This record gives sequence, structure tokens and C-alpha cells, in this order.
Amino acid sequence: MEAINEVLELFETEVGPMNGARVVAKAWSDPTFKQQLLEDANGALDEFDFGIGQQHLSVVENTPETHNAVVCTLCSCYPWSLLGLPPTWYKSPQYRSRIVREPRTVLSEFGVDLDDSIDVDVWDSSSEIRYMVLPQRPPGTAGLDEQELVDRVTRDAMIGVERLGDR
Repeated sequence: MEAINEVLELFETEVGPMNGARVVAKAWSDPTFKQQLLEDANGALDEFDFGIGQQHLSVVENTPETHNAVVCTLCSCYPWSLLGLPPTWYKSPQYRSRIVREPRTVLSEFGVDLDDSIDVDVWDSSSEIRYMVLPQRPPGTAGLDEQELVDRVTRDAMIGVERLGDR
């Protein structure tokens, strides 16, 4: 039991969403890395030691025209090594079914109100592929270094149910 608690503690405090936040901050700071991340996420992550193993990862970018959200409709596939422990709501049948059918409504319930001109894409993770959202860089962060940017990134933004700078 103690070993299980130690693993949970590790994912909650040290791994958590910090690995994913480091990836996002680097993508915001390094256009070459960002391009590689969007084209070949697994290859781009080789320089990090996250232990994502054989799982295939795809990173989708939020832009002024498109907002992305991630779900796993069949179970609750989730990139633990990047985002830490999945939130309880991510695994709930309500989220898993509703985000696909009515994404704008669900996003609004999370406080993400999108203009009708913004496309919403929902990505369904599976045992073969996991998705992570590359959030838009928040306004007012142009002078920040990578570590300061890491502190601005949240797990929910990397799932797509939060827009950084909106809170």
C-alpha cells in the first residue's frame, strides 16, 4: 500500500501536469520545436525523459480560429506521463459522452465561452493514440522565460477545457 501511495504522490506533486507544461512552454518559446511537436510529438519528446514508452501521442494546437478538446469516449485513455493523474470528471460518462455531442455547452460549463466563429474540434483518445492540446500562449507573456511560462500552463488547458488568460 505504501508503494501505491508513493506513486500517487509522485504523479500528483512531481510529475503532475508539469511535464506537459514544460513541453508547452518550450513550444511557445521555440518555433522549430513547436513545428516538430505538431508534426511528430513522439519524436519531439525524445529530448525529454518522460517515459511515454510506446504510446503514440498527437499534439493539436489551439489557434484564434480553432479550439481543441480531448476525450476518451471508450474508457479514459490519458497521457499520464505528461498530464499526471486524470481529473475525475475526465473519466465520467457524462463528460465522455457530452463533449462529443455538445462541445460548446460542455466547454461553457468549464467557463470556456467561444465565439461562434471559432471551430471546435474534439479529439477522441484511444489505446492506440493519446492527444494533448497545445494551448494558445496567453497575452502578456512575451517577455517571460520558459520556467515562467511553465507556471502559466494548466492541466485543464492541455485537455482543452480551459483557455489560458481567460481566468
